[in-house]
Amino acid sequence: MKRVLLTGASGGIGTRLRQLLKPLYPELILTDLKIPGDLRADETFIQADLADMAAVEAACEGVDGIVHLGGFSVEGPWETILSANIIGCYNLFEAAHRKGVKRVVFASSNHVMGFYPRSTKIGIEAVPIPDSRYGLSKLFGEGLGALYAHKHGMGVLSIRIGNFAEQPIDERRLAIWLKPEDLVQLIRIGLETPDLVYEVVYGMSDNKRAWWDNSNALRLGYQPEGKSEDFAAAALEAQKKLPKDEIGDYFQGGSPFCSQEFDGDFSRLRKA
Repeated sequence: MKRVLLTGASGGIGTRLRQLLKPLYPELILTDLKIPGDLRADETFIQADLADMAAVEAACEGVDGIVHLGGFSVEGPWETILSANIIGCYNLFEAAHRKGVKRVVFASSNHVMGFYPRSTKIGIEAVPIPDSRYGLSKLFGEGLGALYAHKHGMGVLSIRIGNFAEQPIDERRLAIWLKPEDLVQLIRIGLETPDLVYEVVYGMSDNKRAWWDNSNALRLGYQPEGKSEDFAAAALEAQKKLPKDEIGDYFQGGSPFCSQEFDGDFSRLRKA
């Protein structure tokens, strides 16, 4: 990969990845709806709204690979999710196809699988159970990736990102933590693995308490460096100060994604 486009470059994950990806991909192009407040002189930025196909096409011009972080990153109203995460994601894949982009790494989310109990360990073969409109939009993005990979020959990796941070800060994050450098390693797998068609992996580090079977990532060469157990004592102590949430604490998606707007039969779900 010579020229790599990073969407969502002004967001929390994008801001950190700007620092980590630049040494690996010197021709790193940044795009977002808003300009990063700390944009450096050696960085190339293209302002674009994902809902604007022409603007997205222009950003994809001459690009070899894309790391797609852009979109609305939390739960929101349907209209917001539709524009940013569904229409915007379609525009990204379609523009990439039109411009001959070879690879796309799609930032999916653990919230695609959020309504699995924490007592159940799941792999990529498990049926998705999104916990929110946000999670549903990420499942749509995974579907787009599969479509463009198989129909149009694009290599696509979907990463179901857990909690991207320097360290896990509570009990749930001990299971889903993703060290920034480990995300970079997964991104490199997506951009550089020969003959990649379409793959799904979980975006987590080496987590002893993990709810996910990440053997597919390991098969692709992933060797996570971060170990969440190194931070267990502090995270469990911090957990004691958090309010209880019967629904959020039961499901992998946590609070507020699972419990917000929940009006179903919790007892029925516990028996399922």
